[in-house]
Amino acid sequence: MKKTALSLLVLLNMVCQAQNFDVIPLGIYGGEQEDNLSAYLVGAPKDNAFLCLDAGTVNAGIRKAIEMKSLEGSAETVLKDQIKGYFVSHGHLDHLSGLIINSPADSKKDIFAIAPVIQILQNHYFITDTWINFADQGQKPILGKYHYNELQTGSEIPAPKTPFFITGYELSHVNPYKSSAALVRRENHYLLYLGDTGADRIEKSDRLDQLWNVAAPLVKKKQLNTILIEVSFPNSQPEHLLFGHLTPNLLTEELSKLKEKTGQSSLEGLNIVVTHRKPTGDNPELIKKELLKNNPLKVNYIFPEQGKKISLP
Repeated sequence: MKKTALSLLVLLNMVCQAQNFDVIPLGIYGGEQEDNLSAYLVGAPKDNAFLCLDAGTVNAGIRKAIEMKSLEGSAETVLKDQIKGYFVSHGHLDHLSGLIINSPADSKKDIFAIAPVIQILQNHYFITDTWINFADQGQKPILGKYHYNELQTGSEIPAPKTPFFITGYELSHVNPYKSSAALVRRENHYLLYLGDTGADRIEKSDRLDQLWNVAAPLVKKKQLNTILIEVSFPNSQPEHLLFGHLTPNLLTEELSKLKEKTGQSSLEGLNIVVTHRKPTGDNPELIKKELLKNNPLKVNYIFPEQGKKISLP
C-alpha cells in the first residue's frame, strides 16, 4: 500500500513538472548590442514550430542557438521553415529590427500585433523610404510576404502552423505610448510575455493591473507558471528617468499586486524570466544581484542567455 501511494506521488510530481514550453532567447538585451536584442522563440517540447516573441535580433540569435544546440538545421532553414510567426510588442527598433532586416530572406508568415503597432509598421518601417513593404497592407508596392493579424484586447486567436493561441493586452510604455503583452496558450497551459512596460504608479496607468486580473486565476490554477517581464534598470535609476521601464523594486511592487489578486495562493516558485536588461556597464549583473537579494515573494528568477534553451512547465 505504501509503495503504491509513493508511486502515485512520484507520478503526480512528474505530471506537475511536465514541460509545456521551450523558450530559446535569440536576444536578451534592451539596447546597444545590436546582435543581442529582445527576441524569444517559444515552442512546444520536441517540436520545431516556433512563435517569435519580439524580433530585435533574429539571424545572429539563430546562429548562436544552433551553436549551442538549442536549434537544429541551418540558419536559413530555421528562419524560413521553423519560425512560423512574430508577435511584435511595440514599435521600437530593439524589438523589431531583426524582423525588418531579415525580411528579404524570410518566407511567408504572420505578424501578430495590436493596432497601434501595425500602424507603426505600415507607416514607418515597411515603406519605400526606409525599406520596402513586405507586408500585405500599407504603401504600394505591396509584396504580401507578411500577413498582419490585429490583436484585440482579451480576444484569443490561433497562431497558424503552431500549437499556440495568442491573446494581446495593452501596456503603457511612457504613457500614452502603447506597448503590449502576449498571453500564449498551448492546450490548457499558458505563458505570459510582456514587451516594455512601466509600473502603473509611474505611468499613471492601470494596464498592468488589468493584466494581473487576467493572470491571477491562471496562476491560482497552476496553468500559468512563467512570466517573461522586463527589468531595464537597477534600483539606483531615478524614477523620472525610467522612460517606461521597470527596476527590481518596481517589479517586486507589481508582482505583489498580482499576489494580492491570487488570494491565499502564493507566487512562490513562479518562473519570472527577466528580459530587457540594459547592457550599459555592469547593469545586467547589478539588476540580477538586486533581484536575488530582495525576493520576498520567493519567485524563481531566470536570467536568460542568448541561444540557451529554457524548458518550462
